[in-house]
Amino acid sequence: MTELRRVVQRGLWFEEFETGVVYEHRPGRTITEADNVLFTTLTMNTQALHLDAAFSDAQPPFNQRLVNSMFTLSTLVGLSVAQLTQGTLVANLGFGDIAFPNPLFHGDTMYAETVVTDKRASKSRPGEGIVSLAHAAHNQHGDLVATATRKTLVRMRPESA
Repeated sequence: MTELRRVVQRGLWFEEFETGVVYEHRPGRTITEADNVLFTTLTMNTQALHLDAAFSDAQPPFNQRLVNSMFTLSTLVGLSVAQLTQGTLVANLGFGDIAFPNPLFHGDTMYAETVVTDKRASKSRPGEGIVSLAHAAHNQHGDLVATATRKTLVRMRPESA
């Protein structure tokens, strides 16, 4: 019997990242009330706009609870992991330019995409490189709900791969 070739799901090696390419991350993620309440309470965020329906319903301009923006940011990055950095990331080096131009509500579905804006070999860490990413998330209506830039340290392709 012939041995089957195996393919392990992983992110991209440093050499595989292409600047100027849009990586669309699918599937999207529908955000539930439970997601928002759990994340908000786990992180000790007592903001009533996330937890108190009666309070939030009375607050213009949205008149409903808002999804915690830190959950939005975490999900935006998380949606990119399987396609870009699963098993190849060494570390996140930093985040910047974070914005939430439109709110996210319970029941919204978030879709993410990433553009590689820059990459270079690390000067101090052989076998690794720095990849700069620009993330964006849209809801099911196409409204931009979050953006962030991220610098990552990524492994180069090993000799055996």
